[in-house]
Amino acid sequence: MIDTHCHINFEDYNNDRDEVIKRSQNTLDAIINSGTNIEENNNVLKLSKEYENFIYPTFGFHPVTSQDSTQNEINKTQKHLIENIDNILAIGEVGMDYFYVKDKKLRQRQKEIFTSFIDIANDYKVPLLMHVRDCEKKAFNILEDYDNIPYVIFHCFSGSLKTAKRIMDKGNYYMSFSTMICYSKRHQDLIKDISLDYILTETDSPYLAMTKEERNEPINVEKAIEKIAEIKNIEKNEVDRITTKNAVKVFNL
Repeated sequence: MIDTHCHINFEDYNNDRDEVIKRSQNTLDAIINSGTNIEENNNVLKLSKEYENFIYPTFGFHPVTSQDSTQNEINKTQKHLIENIDNILAIGEVGMDYFYVKDKKLRQRQKEIFTSFIDIANDYKVPLLMHVRDCEKKAFNILEDYDNIPYVIFHCFSGSLKTAKRIMDKGNYYMSFSTMICYSKRHQDLIKDISLDYILTETDSPYLAMTKEERNEPINVEKAIEKIAEIKNIEKNEVDRITTKNAVKVFNL
């Protein structure tokens, strides 16, 4: 059982991070901890060294904040990423967010920055972990110009079934479903027609908890697996087996 996307480095865990991680170690095989800027990329790398062979890092640049970044900040982040390319499992989360960002110029800025990170994933042949909210189809179309990215992950997938089918047709693209599956009817309906062979599981901790008052944590990925099993009417262990196998392959664990 693997949480393929969380932010255990965030300050939400400053008071009990070790306890949260220890709880996770009792149930999970691994946690993939995703950076969102150069400071947090450093923090995820540090945590991965403290919890070697359990917490694994990815380096990213979050799209919602990327649009306001200077070119110098972007260059510095990308230089740091490339210097650590052998220490990370994927580039991400990077992408575009059309839910929070409506302005056309800012969306274009996001696309340009996103594309520059795709270039790195393509050049260095490393997996790409994407945050592409309300623009899954557009992200898919951008990726059509690239051939060397080994795996692509649509983090917290919320796109259409039509886009999901195009993703499955690629063969090396995956959709990650979070703990939102436990309470989101849209996600529950969507996953019915998506093969387990293209599904990863995540929590996006500390976000997407069962209630707005709660703080999510990696161990809750088990709840997502249980819900997927219930929706697909198969054994929980089978969902766990297949999604874990997918994560091991995609992230080369």
